[in-house]
Amino acid sequence: MTGKVYLVGAGPGDPGLITFKGLQLLHQAQVVVYDRLVAKDLLKCPPRGAELIYAGKARGVRAFDQEKINRTLIEKAREGKLVVRLKGGDPFVLGRGGEEAEALARAGVPFEVVPGVSSAVAAPAYAGIPVTHRQFASSFAVITGQPGEEKERLDWARLAGGADTLVFLMGVENLSRIARELIRHGRPPTTPAALIQWGTRPQQRTITAALKDIAARAKKEKLGPPAVLVVGEVVSLRPLLSWFEKKPLLGKRVLVTRPTTEASRLSALLAQEGAQPVEVPTIETYSAPSPRLDRALDRLGEYDWVVFTSPKGIEALFDRLFARGKDARALGKARLLAIGPATEEALKGYGLRADLVPREYSTEGIAKEMASLDLKGARVLLPRTNLAGEGLGEGLRALGARVDQAVAYRTRLTKKRDIKKKVKGIDMVAFTSSSTVQGLFRALRGSWEALAGAQVACIGPQTAATARVRGLRVDIEAREHTIPGLVRAMAEYCQKGAG
Repeated sequence: MTGKVYLVGAGPGDPGLITFKGLQLLHQAQVVVYDRLVAKDLLKCPPRGAELIYAGKARGVRAFDQEKINRTLIEKAREGKLVVRLKGGDPFVLGRGGEEAEALARAGVPFEVVPGVSSAVAAPAYAGIPVTHRQFASSFAVITGQPGEEKERLDWARLAGGADTLVFLMGVENLSRIARELIRHGRPPTTPAALIQWGTRPQQRTITAALKDIAARAKKEKLGPPAVLVVGEVVSLRPLLSWFEKKPLLGKRVLVTRPTTEASRLSALLAQEGAQPVEVPTIETYSAPSPRLDRALDRLGEYDWVVFTSPKGIEALFDRLFARGKDARALGKARLLAIGPATEEALKGYGLRADLVPREYSTEGIAKEMASLDLKGARVLLPRTNLAGEGLGEGLRALGARVDQAVAYRTRLTKKRDIKKKVKGIDMVAFTSSSTVQGLFRALRGSWEALAGAQVACIGPQTAATARVRGLRVDIEAREHTIPGLVRAMAEYCQKGAG
């Protein structure tokens, strides 16, 4: 049985720029043969058990030569497997995809090509440079800038005057010669030029200069590969159209300490603001209902209020309820409180609406909001984690309520090895709970030295208080105690120039 090879363009670096079809194929892949510049997040997409084969090439260093890559694709397909050849940018734009397709065709191996977004257009776009524009350019050319045999075939005279915008890929090491040859064959020395390093990624840097000066400027700024060179009048639009490099968290390496199962939303929001999330979960949560919870579920209909302080608490309570052959009807007359929007949404997932969502998403906010209610003698169930403090229960009792606190799920601090290497160079730390602070403190063995110079952001006052008790200076405290609110506070902090 013969499998099939898909030559898939992974896009220029931002994992969000892969095509929908390319992503679908990654989710089905049995073998993925990938290049050096492929976004690492895309390698999380194949199913468990898929074989990942690195075939990256850098200047002077090759994991595989091209012949071995070709053989690997053919061999894996002949094993009857669905093979994704994941290539940076577009497979047929200076990516040797044509050569790989030729080898597959000659071997009789079925293949398809899934085009990708080329860095030739994406990197300039992320730098605020359109490769065409009605006032400046009606044509553009994409050219290899790499030394070697291909370079000798370039017709510099035609290139210099043949297209309005010239885009050179892999040309940093040959930058002086490119500029010199273009000028010698007719391009004005004052033509605007831009060099974009790590285009579309959080590390993106862009420099601009006249064509005659671009090589010297690149050397001065120590801007090396991978980079895209753009030559043409369209570069003059960059001061007006630049957008990506204005993102408030651009290039910031942000430590995300949430559990693995909950980190993705925070990481995604940080990435939208230009950050580079570094996920190092310091805690993990798991359902572990206590006997007290089981007793509470036996008489659930007797409660006047059930107070949920996290989506995990809702999930744990209903998991246990379903395991006992019951459903939401067992809540009877109980009114429901959700501590914030995320918890409120989790309730909706079970077909329920919160009767009360405090304006302030904290323990103090719940007590303050419920103070206006007549809780004297009211029965309140508080499903919680084992690490939760007693403050909320005590506050409700002070209002006259009879409170049953029951552990619905447990939080434990994870053991991390080599964590100091992982957090090296971190610019900011995002704490979403007191337990994430405690978890990182333990993982760093009671010393914050590895985070020296990093800004500390906390989701709310309780988390901030725990951080201060542990000896951290808190730079950012979210006004809105939610994940979006935390990211917004971090962005505003950096916009003010504090970060």
